[in-house]
Amino acid sequence: MELRTLGNSGLTVSPIGLGLAALGRPGYINLGHAADLDQNYQVEAMQAHAHQILDAAWAGGIRYFDAARSYGRAEHFLASWLAGRRITPEEVTVGSKWGYTYTAGWQVEARQHEVKEHSLAVLWRQAQESLDILGQHLDLYQVHSATLTSGVLDNRPVLDELARLRAGGLKIGLTLSGPQQTETLRQALTITYDGRLLFDSAQATWNLLEQSAAPALQEASQAGLGIIVKEALANGRLTPRNDAPEFQSQRALLEQVAAQQQTTIDALALAAALAQPWASVVLSGAATAEQVHSNLKALEVRWDDEAAARLAPLLETPEAYWRTRDHLKWN
Repeated sequence: MELRTLGNSGLTVSPIGLGLAALGRPGYINLGHAADLDQNYQVEAMQAHAHQILDAAWAGGIRYFDAARSYGRAEHFLASWLAGRRITPEEVTVGSKWGYTYTAGWQVEARQHEVKEHSLAVLWRQAQESLDILGQHLDLYQVHSATLTSGVLDNRPVLDELARLRAGGLKIGLTLSGPQQTETLRQALTITYDGRLLFDSAQATWNLLEQSAAPALQEASQAGLGIIVKEALANGRLTPRNDAPEFQSQRALLEQVAAQQQTTIDALALAAALAQPWASVVLSGAATAEQVHSNLKALEVRWDDEAAARLAPLLETPEAYWRTRDHLKWN
């Protein structure tokens, strides 16, 4: 893959990155997650599995990896892989996130899988934890799921600490979630320190079903932020695993366009995200080597206005999309 720069951050990234949400913990909401892990949740087995996927991603040219404190042991798995493969900080770009605490106790089903808190105390604790685990490999530290209701963008002590971390060498980003991604991002674009924007990047959901954040993402890109696209496959809803009866007409349309492009549904959906002019990195959430290989085929797909027009009927309202996502089962 031809590498590029993440906005004005100076960080080098690959067009496709690998997110570790499905690799660091036994339970996740992706369709078919349990099958991807062969329902083997021993820590050693999951670490070996994660290393296998990381190897496949590296061999395919992926050079951006995205973890979080709440992804179970994702940071540990990533750090042990980097050390074991002797990959230097100069060869790779690593992002992680703070703001959620993992609480599932290594169980697939739990009363609460993660607890959100955007307080200064949590930032202090989790930033030190991430730095202790990832060390000099950590490049980008992101507010995990910033929203207007969390109040994080109005919390001056937290913003001051993020600015201090940036002054110490980390790049600072935020990730977005929910139907108000646009409003949250536009508020983030008003926050400056020392005459420059606080945030170096924004990570948002954009896919063939949910595209409401696109105008704000374009604005953020023009302002110099690097844009990371997450959930381009809608947690598996834009793959053959989506056998929901109410989605079968949409799936038929996806299969028809994919067949004409001589590709797979997942590669087609990722290609749509890669084609957005503001997108710096599109994350693969692959949890098997086969998924990595299939996702990477998106780089070969010819995405054009005709394909975009034919798939436009897939669009859902933000409220409908996020309501469906909220009801995906941890597995």
